[in-house]
Amino acid sequence: MVFTSPACDWALEYPRPQLRRASFFSLNGDWLLNDKPIRVPFAPQAALSGYEGAVPEEFTYTRTFTLPNDFAKPGDSVRLHFGAVDQIAAVFVNGRPAVRHEGGYLPFFADVTGLLVADENTLTVHVTDTLSHDYPYGKQRKDRGGMWYTPISGIWQSVWMEAVPPMAVEGLRITPDLTGITLQVETDADAYTVTVADGEPRTFTEKTVRIEVENPHLWTPDDPYLYPMTVETAADRVESYFALRTSTIEKVDGYNRFCLNGQPVFWHGVLDQGYFSDGIYLPEDPREYERDILRMKQLGFNLLRKHIKIEPETFYYACDRLGMLVMQDMVNNGGYSWLFDTALPNIGLQKRPDRYPGGKQRKAIFEAHAAATQKQLYNHPCIVSYTIFNEGWGQFDSDRIYANCKAADPTRIYDATSGWFAQKQSDMDSLHIYFKVKPLAAKERPLFLSECGGYTRPIEGHRFNTEKTYGYGDTDSEQALTDKILELYKIMVLDSIPHGLCGCIYTQVSDVEDEVNGLYTYDREVCKVDVQRMQQLAVQLGVRKAE
Repeated sequence: MVFTSPACDWALEYPRPQLRRASFFSLNGDWLLNDKPIRVPFAPQAALSGYEGAVPEEFTYTRTFTLPNDFAKPGDSVRLHFGAVDQIAAVFVNGRPAVRHEGGYLPFFADVTGLLVADENTLTVHVTDTLSHDYPYGKQRKDRGGMWYTPISGIWQSVWMEAVPPMAVEGLRITPDLTGITLQVETDADAYTVTVADGEPRTFTEKTVRIEVENPHLWTPDDPYLYPMTVETAADRVESYFALRTSTIEKVDGYNRFCLNGQPVFWHGVLDQGYFSDGIYLPEDPREYERDILRMKQLGFNLLRKHIKIEPETFYYACDRLGMLVMQDMVNNGGYSWLFDTALPNIGLQKRPDRYPGGKQRKAIFEAHAAATQKQLYNHPCIVSYTIFNEGWGQFDSDRIYANCKAADPTRIYDATSGWFAQKQSDMDSLHIYFKVKPLAAKERPLFLSECGGYTRPIEGHRFNTEKTYGYGDTDSEQALTDKILELYKIMVLDSIPHGLCGCIYTQVSDVEDEVNGLYTYDREVCKVDVQRMQQLAVQLGVRKAE
């Protein structure tokens, strides 16, 4: 069985825009899963995968490939990359072990130079996915329904190969401010050359250098200016980019507020689950990320809260290019209790000590994954903030983990405990309010309404589940939904900004399965609100210019 166009879009998409080489060989496309056809990189539970049959807890992918004769030069190493495999992957090339990886949201690679043969090679990936809560799992649940969604398994991001010369550029760490960048280059080369935009090449021997930018052009949502940059060693050349911007908290008009480039900016945000009706964890076309961003910008939003999921870098690159701020959630592991984590906090019981989510291994996995998330996404200018724990799910030692995250990356703003169960340390006071509308006032920290709204409007012909709906208040028309949203913003947001409210996250970008509380339907075919009135709201909030 041969699949066609959907795989081609992801096959052409370069998966690592912050460290781009000319060498690229995609392994997306036709594979076998337990000897049945599947289209990678879509998870077997997704319609776009073409996979037919049950998905067991243990299964095996296979495919063959032949590299072009000139793919690697003598002395090059050939690396095999996986964007993400959920949850545990053991990779073999021609029957010999290449790499083992645990955790379903971050990339990994193996040097497979010594495992390859000149002609046809066989790639095998053994996957174990029990949906163990020792590992990050987000909104996945075997018994899906309500606010829990269809789980995914196995390969769900791009698989690809590259040839890497000796003395390569292994990594970049780019720390911007308003006049230039501090650049750290990971390489064994004695010297490397940096070229920014059309400027003169500059050669350095130190691994950390300061690069000032003449006539700096700052990055903002309205003007997302990116500086192209190349870094070269004697044998290697990589392309990257950066932006000049800062994300800080400053006192303005008597209140501590979120600032971009030293100026106050209201975080007019929307919750982004990153789910798609046909691909679940991936859209059919990588350009759909751009379309989602532009849909939200059209409605006046300037920030997406990426909710308990890490996307392919294609998403963050699109936010960098199009000017969308991102608040990135860490992906939770650990247990969840509907009574203690949701029901009781929603009626006001929002204080308790940090609880321990099941032992040392589970805690170690969360901390390692959080640190790896920060490292993976560090260079993206769109990311201005991180959420560490959400609504108590798996929450433990939040003060200590906040301090560790802040030390690892002090350039972002942190919400240590989103919603409730706040401890002593966080950069903000973070509230989730769904079943009431009331004025708010800040204390010492910036006040952030990190979730609210979630009003439902089911659209017949565009529903995942025609029997059940889930949300936080019913409406039945474009006008009724828009009226309800604007009433919320009038009372709880606009009237609270003079009293220190710094941002608001509305739930959510689109419907997701049973949830019909999106601004768009799950298939993205219908916008459920009045666009013009939402744009007027953005003008009132000061994040959009009046036309």
